[in-house]
This record gives sequence, C-alpha cells and structure tokens, in this order.
Amino acid sequence: MKKSYHKLHKLQASALPIGTLQNCSNSRGLAFGMIKSLVLPCKALKFPSAKFEGSNQLQHKGTKMELTITRPDDWHLHLRDGELLQAVVPHSASHFARGIVMPNLKPPITTTAAAVSYRESILKALPVGSDFTPLMTLYLTDTTNPNEIKLAKKSGVVYAVKLYPAGATTNSQDGVTDLFGKCLPVLEEMAQQNMPLLVHGEVTDAD
Repeated sequence: MKKSYHKLHKLQASALPIGTLQNCSNSRGLAFGMIKSLVLPCKALKFPSAKFEGSNQLQHKGTKMELTITRPDDWHLHLRDGELLQAVVPHSASHFARGIVMPNLKPPITTTAAAVSYRESILKALPVGSDFTPLMTLYLTDTTNPNEIKLAKKSGVVYAVKLYPAGATTNSQDGVTDLFGKCLPVLEEMAQQNMPLLVHGEVTDAD
C-alpha cells in the first residue's frame, strides 16, 4: 500500500501495549502492515489499584532482590459471553486481581454503553466476595465516532481501544480496513483523551 503517513506526528497516543507507561518521547509502535515507522510521545497512565495481601513484598537478600507477585494482572483476557463467560470469570478471578477484557464478542463491544453492560455481566458472574476488577475496552471499527472515545473516557470503566485488522482473527469481521483514512479522527481523539490503542498485530494483506 502506497499511502502518506505524514499526519502521524500529530498523534499523542502510543501504540505500545497497555500498562503503566512512563513519559517517553521517542516510542515506536507497529499496527499490522500499514504502520511503517512512527514516533509518538506518550503520557503516564493510571489504572485502578489492585489489592495486595501481606507486607514487605520487595526484599533485599544481599546483592539479590526478591519480588513476590501475590496476584498478577491479566493484560489480555478473553471472557467471551453466555455459558463461556460463566465458566471463565470465576477461574480468572481466582488467579488475577485485574484484567484487560477483550471486546471481540459477537456482536463486538463497539460502544461505551455496550462495555458498561458487558462489565455488569462480568461482575454478576464473579464468585461472592471476589474483588476482581475488569478493565473494559472498545472494539475499533471504520465507523467508530470520536465522540465515543469521549464517552469511554468519561465512563471511568473503559481503559483502551482494541484494533483488529478486518478478517484477521476470531470475530474480526467488523475490524478496521482503513486505519489512517477512516480511523484517523478517532486516533486523534484517543490522543487527546490519553486512551491507549491495543493492537492485534497481524497482517491480512498478502502483499
């Protein structure tokens, strides 16, 4: 594909994997076959704090350092829906404190309202007394409206947007076909809202 990507420098959001990002001015990211080389500044991101039991988690032993992770986070979690959701949620909650929940359901989670509803279903499926925190995401499409990103940020429960190239993986039929044409306004709004872009990095173009 021969396209111009000169507008990329205007973006403020990073295409790096979600997590706690430190200030960086020269990060490079890849989004399937279309992003060749981009330099994007990124801001620090904060996620809801996980609860940890015990104290003195970090201990020095001579010249060695020991770090005990009592409850890890799952940064790529597929909970699905229906019977699968009921089966997977308790299992995930028993091992993890938080999880970035993937939005590629059928139909996909493309709006904040859908993400809020999906989150409620997840919370209802949790075992009694569980403090597992689902961190929701939106499914990016060619028709995603920039205003949806504002709603997502305001919701306080949506933490990222997931990019699936159309036809690349499970339930990706509604995915992106023209990232820097149809989706550029959304990417710019994500930059303004400091909303991370999560990427399913798979090339679907045979060339």
